[in-house]
Amino acid sequence: MNSFQAFRHKPTEIRLKKEERALEVDFNDGKSFHLPAEMLRVESPSAEVQGHSPDQKKIVAGRRHVGILAVEPVGNYAVRIKFDDRHESGIYTWEFLYDFGVRQNEIWSNYLKELESQGLSRDP
Repeated sequence: MNSFQAFRHKPTEIRLKKEERALEVDFNDGKSFHLPAEMLRVESPSAEVQGHSPDQKKIVAGRRHVGILAVEPVGNYAVRIKFDDRHESGIYTWEFLYDFGVRQNEIWSNYLKELESQGLSRDP
């Protein structure tokens, strides 16, 4: 991947909406996304959640009420999101956040199906 591709989607503004438990991200192509904290948390790009290969991915349950404490820049390519359940190891690149925005209905639907298939709940 060349540098141009790495920054194809770059945010122009990121807003933490603590009371709404969400992150709003505006991108340089004019698209804006409202990303719920719960979805960002349960699909965290961290090794703790994603593992080191697709078959190691963990389903994170019980995070319906998770909030975001802080959003910190990581270089000029990503942010680290600190959640109130103490999870803070995921690095959310611009491309990751953009993909989440574009595919959030699909991602969320897959997550809910996986929870159900494992007999788990969004509630703590």
